[in-house]
Amino acid sequence: MEYMGLSEIKGGSLVILEGVDNPAYEEVVDITVDGWQKKKGRIVQIFGDKVVIQVFEGTTELSLHNTVTKFTGKPMELKLSEEILGRVFDGLGRPIDGLGDVYAECWRDVNGKAINPVSREYPRNFIQTGISAIDGLSTLIRGQKLPIFSGNGLPHDQLAAQIVRQASLGADSDEQFAVVFAAMGVKYDVAEFFRRTFEESGAIERVAMFLNLANDPVVERLVTPRAALTAAEYLAYEKGMNILVILTDMTSYAEALREISSARGEIPSRKGYPGYLYSELASLFERAGIVRGSKGSVTQIPILTMPNDDITHPVPDLTGYITEGQIVLDRGVHQRGVYPPINILPSLSRLMKDGIGKGFTREDHPDLANQIFSSYAHVNDVRALASVIGEDELSDVDKRYVEFGNILESHFISQNKFENRSMAETIELGWETLGALPRNELDRINPKLLDEYYRSRTASDF
Repeated sequence: MEYMGLSEIKGGSLVILEGVDNPAYEEVVDITVDGWQKKKGRIVQIFGDKVVIQVFEGTTELSLHNTVTKFTGKPMELKLSEEILGRVFDGLGRPIDGLGDVYAECWRDVNGKAINPVSREYPRNFIQTGISAIDGLSTLIRGQKLPIFSGNGLPHDQLAAQIVRQASLGADSDEQFAVVFAAMGVKYDVAEFFRRTFEESGAIERVAMFLNLANDPVVERLVTPRAALTAAEYLAYEKGMNILVILTDMTSYAEALREISSARGEIPSRKGYPGYLYSELASLFERAGIVRGSKGSVTQIPILTMPNDDITHPVPDLTGYITEGQIVLDRGVHQRGVYPPINILPSLSRLMKDGIGKGFTREDHPDLANQIFSSYAHVNDVRALASVIGEDELSDVDKRYVEFGNILESHFISQNKFENRSMAETIELGWETLGALPRNELDRINPKLLDEYYRSRTASDF
């Protein structure tokens, strides 16, 4: 069915059409401008025979009389096959790498659905990132959603690239593993950094990239994570692969949602975001998991920048309610020259306890992680005391804690951007670091494990 003209144009991305017969929510429409220029849109609101259409390429050059709107009768769909690995797409899933179209084994609706809790398998096995602060202390588990909370100017892009290059299921796993990477609202130089990094490292062969640039339509930004997750679900549940999905930056997604909501004239909630921001984020994050009876899994690492480093801002706040933990990048740690600048105390992985220990990583891993958390928390107390009374006035034990804190940051948390540590190397490094403390201070570790692994060390040993 084709309709001549429009009833109204609202803002830079919305048009209203009246007299539409039997429209469907999320239905894709083709808009022809002046008989030759093509644009795509989707229905976002329906009032009887009146529909509100989001135009992906924007409403510039549209008038009330120069358009023909054709309703396709289908939602937005993505072409899928295993050929998507090694390819680069725009936010709508169209190839932009110059390698031609993808041969479609099937088409899938990008809107998708959250996994039914009844059909979920409980996550167990870990995914190795090669980054000690994550693998050792906030272990990523298959099927988990573990966001990274960052701030403007912090190296979350470098960390995301490093995770893509290094992530694996462990050296002894023979299961298939791949990465789906989606960037929303990024500058051209950042997009080129990701593309170049993946190509030079060879990681691109197991990566499907979806790039929405800052100058691309805002509406496209809302589709990008859905297209990426649709690709991930296809590879996981139909091809039996374990897929890691990295979504950056979810704050850009939320701001696009706020902009579109404002254009629709909806009543704003906190900080101008729409009241349904929580359900929008949940509709994305809850597409991670393991489906019972399937060999594959979808694991998510959403990355979001906290405006003014405010962890109570609506985007990180609501994300924390939906996800199973968080990795927090800290400006103070970054200023001390530590990369990655992960603050390990507010960082946690709620599923970590079920994917580490005997039969998964190593039997001493849980006790080791608990002890490092406990000791580093005391380090912060001692540093606060030293700032008041001076370091010279500290007790000998407290001076050892200050020394331990410096060693933990410089040798365990900090690592080269191209350093890929195995899980065994991370655990051994953790024991070396704990050697800077007296044995009687290690009260979270089984004495049998202390007998086997603890070796006292001084600062000169590092």
